Amino acid sequence: MNHRKLKAKLVEVDKTYKDCAKAIGVDPSTFSNKMNGRSNFYIHEVNRLSEYLQLTESEKAAIFMS
Repeated sequence: MNHRKLKAKLVEVDKTYKDCAKAIGVDPSTFSNKMNGRSNFYIHEVNRLSEYLQLTESEKAAIFMS
């Protein structure tokens, strides 16, 4: 996973960790752990987050498949 690209996308669309945590149904501290590589995103979280951030398929692949 490319954490740097995902963090850049959050800045680009003006979303906070708290916003994203709520969108995927996790606690903000859990989201922070996932963003900082201390735990992994589940596939349903990847899908929800991708939809919430309106990621293109290529952005989704570049972020989550690297």
